Amino acid sequence: MSPDKLRRLIAAGETLAVEFKGEARAALNDRDLVKTVVCLANRSGNEPAYLLVGVEDDGRITGARPRHGDATDPDKLAALIANQTRPSVAVRVERVELDGHSIIVIEIPPQQHPVASADGQFLRRAIGGDGKPACVPMDAYAVQSLQSGRGQLDPSAQIVPGAVWQDLDPLEFERFRRSIRERRGRSDETLLELSDLELAKALGVVETNGSVRGVRLAALLLFGKEEALRRFVPTHEVAFQALRGLDVEVNDFFRWPLLRLMEEIEARIRVRNREQELMVGLLRVGVPDYPERALREAVANALIHRDYQRLGAVHFQWYSDHIEISSPGGFPDGVRLDNLLVTAPRPRNPLLADAFKRAGIVERTARGIDTIFYEQLRNGRPAPSYARSDSAGVVVIIPGGEANLDFVRLLVTEAQGGRTLGLDELLILNALWQERSLTTEGAAHLTQNPEAETRATLHRLVEAGLIEERGHKKGRTWHLSAATYRALGDKAAYVRQRGFEPLQQEQMVLQYVEKHGRITRKDAAELCRLSPDQAYRLLTRLVEDGRIVRHGSKKGAWYERRA
Repeated sequence: MSPDKLRRLIAAGETLAVEFKGEARAALNDRDLVKTVVCLANRSGNEPAYLLVGVEDDGRITGARPRHGDATDPDKLAALIANQTRPSVAVRVERVELDGHSIIVIEIPPQQHPVASADGQFLRRAIGGDGKPACVPMDAYAVQSLQSGRGQLDPSAQIVPGAVWQDLDPLEFERFRRSIRERRGRSDETLLELSDLELAKALGVVETNGSVRGVRLAALLLFGKEEALRRFVPTHEVAFQALRGLDVEVNDFFRWPLLRLMEEIEARIRVRNREQELMVGLLRVGVPDYPERALREAVANALIHRDYQRLGAVHFQWYSDHIEISSPGGFPDGVRLDNLLVTAPRPRNPLLADAFKRAGIVERTARGIDTIFYEQLRNGRPAPSYARSDSAGVVVIIPGGEANLDFVRLLVTEAQGGRTLGLDELLILNALWQERSLTTEGAAHLTQNPEAETRATLHRLVEAGLIEERGHKKGRTWHLSAATYRALGDKAAYVRQRGFEPLQQEQMVLQYVEKHGRITRKDAAELCRLSPDQAYRLLTRLVEDGRIVRHGSKKGAWYERRA
């Protein structure tokens, strides 16, 4: 841990992965230190956490006191932590000098299993009632939730004590078969001819040995009677709400089996969802307010991946300009906002996810989030946002409003010409339409791919005549082409983005010098709408041509007409 990195950690304040422990008033005892390590080990995420001893809660650096008679040997502290945690946590301990004070930095690596102290205490890192990170006790449900989030436990495969075969509804088995018949191509048709019991066994939702010995959570969620769901799965609830401003037009709550819920929500979507007609030549294209395929995937994701150990309903909220779908429980371990589109699927409830795939409700590729983004962009809408998601819940906002019909027309025309654009291409084109320009780094961040892969995507769009590149190396940017702007009905935008040609830029600089006597790199950048590096190259070119002369150096340089 370098002093600079430590200073940045302290400046950022306490987070779910960083805890301060000051010793200005009293030394931190070993028991509290171990409890804090346990707490940080039981957090969400796959990045290291840090306990900083010698830093007060408000970020003041007061220094750590000597521990165990040896202030210079961190190995003793690491050994203490390993001996007092179950399973043993191998931490890295350093002493870092900062502003004349010694700080103990304890790095806790991400753990594969829930961790307890030697005396059996489980704590986890969470946001407390005051909105600040805190260490809170973990009950049995929280331990299971942590295990399922880390992919070590499938809650939907757990046997539900007291539940019996008679708690399942034959009508729901028939609903499952109907889903298979109606969604041919995405479903598993081999399940159609099976009896109810054989179907349940094929899905793995019951435990049998001649007779049904146990009913799993997935069986109740898929096929359970409503009274059985209320009794055995009290956390299961789904709300459908339609809101206009502060007024609530619809506010319905359901505790139904999941396939029945999917049918109900899909029916309500069809009733509310309007569609515009767009003519592209002789082809009629329907552009809905919200792509039904995207909404189906978003709802299914909320039901499949929610944490059924947590209280709280899945909410489907229909606003005047967007739809918001939220579900209890954060992203599974390893899934983050910056890798949503590229990370391998990690279902929180694998048995439930498999049943949804076999019923044809979700994509068998398990790339539901890709589908949500693709359908939204393909219909001329802004990309969905998961930015409001946190460790307590996942929230996806799907924008509505007026569709960009010219963008839809462009995509249809490209498809008619044999060029079907993928998700990465749509993300880049949509961003260029919204932001007007992108760097290669910005495009890589947008698509969540390496720069080399992103550069190949950008060049494919250049070859298709949809975008252009300008500048060189670090100054390279990407813009929509003139043909694309024409197709989008905004011819002037290309001229505005294209800026001035090099000869125009040179004449503008010379006229500026003629009028004002001198020019700086900053002046040239503002005048010609260039980056500082591009302005420097422009001025250097004029110096080499003998048209202006340079005085001074570096940031203090200025230029005037050659005498």
